[in-house]
Amino acid sequence: MARVHVGAKHGSPDPPMSKAAMKYLLVRPKVPAPLDPNFCPLVLAKKQYMKLVAGSPFTLEWALPRADGCARGKLPVLADKHVDVDASIHLAGVLIQEMIWQRSASELLLCGPPKICEAVQKAYSAEGKYAFEVKTMPKVCGTPSRPFPVRVVSSAAGLPEAKDTKQVCGKDASGCRLAFDLGKSDIKTVAVKDNEVLESMETEWDVTNPDPQYHWDMILGAMKKTALKLPRVDAIGGSATGTVSGNSEATWCDIFPNVPPDVYQEKVVNIFHRLAKEFGDVPLKVINDGEVTALAGKMMVQQGNLCGISMGSSEGGGYCDVDGNLLGWINELCYIQLDLNPEAPYDPWTPHSGISHMYLGQRAATRLAELGGVDLPDDLKPSAPGMNTMKHEGHAKCLKLIQAAMKD
Repeated sequence: MARVHVGAKHGSPDPPMSKAAMKYLLVRPKVPAPLDPNFCPLVLAKKQYMKLVAGSPFTLEWALPRADGCARGKLPVLADKHVDVDASIHLAGVLIQEMIWQRSASELLLCGPPKICEAVQKAYSAEGKYAFEVKTMPKVCGTPSRPFPVRVVSSAAGLPEAKDTKQVCGKDASGCRLAFDLGKSDIKTVAVKDNEVLESMETEWDVTNPDPQYHWDMILGAMKKTALKLPRVDAIGGSATGTVSGNSEATWCDIFPNVPPDVYQEKVVNIFHRLAKEFGDVPLKVINDGEVTALAGKMMVQQGNLCGISMGSSEGGGYCDVDGNLLGWINELCYIQLDLNPEAPYDPWTPHSGISHMYLGQRAATRLAELGGVDLPDDLKPSAPGMNTMKHEGHAKCLKLIQAAMKD
């Protein structure tokens, strides 16, 4: 099946992988994936690369400052004049992208060999490979009108130190509490009284609708219907895909992908606080959906420093420290590159290929269903136009066919 650049509206497709990058970074698992035999995971690429460049005296360092912290990274690299230096440039770009979507960033600072720094700086420009990240991060940080600068400093001493801001989340469910989870295919709402679930509902919605009033009506309607099971509402807890600020603002939530930017700022950023006012302005806390998974995992296994992944219509990710605190990261792991295979699939949410949620979410199953022997109608096959948009209805139908086939 020919690949289609279904994320074209977000930017140009990834440029071809150089021979040097292929030589150093393309590694298949010892046990190949039966339905995806050319799968080349990033983790194996990094392991092989580190062995091949062991002993190199050169290092690229970077810093990704954000409002409440700063991420730092470091990678041994080949010399600027090395014939295979592009392998270092390629991997540096991927690892910086990974860290950006883990933590967020308001700018990128680089320090290292001049040629490598120049190449990475170009890749993270408005015309470069990572233009999507450059254009999106200001929105993620709640500063959509600010540029995303990329600077080279002469010494690592000029890079800001790593810093995180701990966010303590309550784990008590006493009293009467209303909860919601905004996913890309449905709205989940739960009514809890003194740690006992009284009602749980799922309401399908269309995240591609550009009208914020539609989203408001759908969310509020689901919450009010669920709240009927409670004598009162003492507090509200919620989760959503995308970036939610420490103050529970929908800074950049990709469940509203088609709401115009100016309207988003006016009608969507404060949507969670407006919802709380509908229930008496009760205490409110909203976090990223993957962070809920990390906190739930901490409570289950009684250990921290834990990464949680939730696999639904897309993929959610979260991380908590040893004490179960969040660290102010955005945890948008669904946007990181997981597969370096140059022929990896594209997705409609980014211009890149091999992105994580195509492997750790609903679309991981639906894109391989036909290869796995599931009998599908033409409109649910991976090549069908309707299966290559942001809408999830077709994938939900396909998933039911997969589940039925697994029973046979």
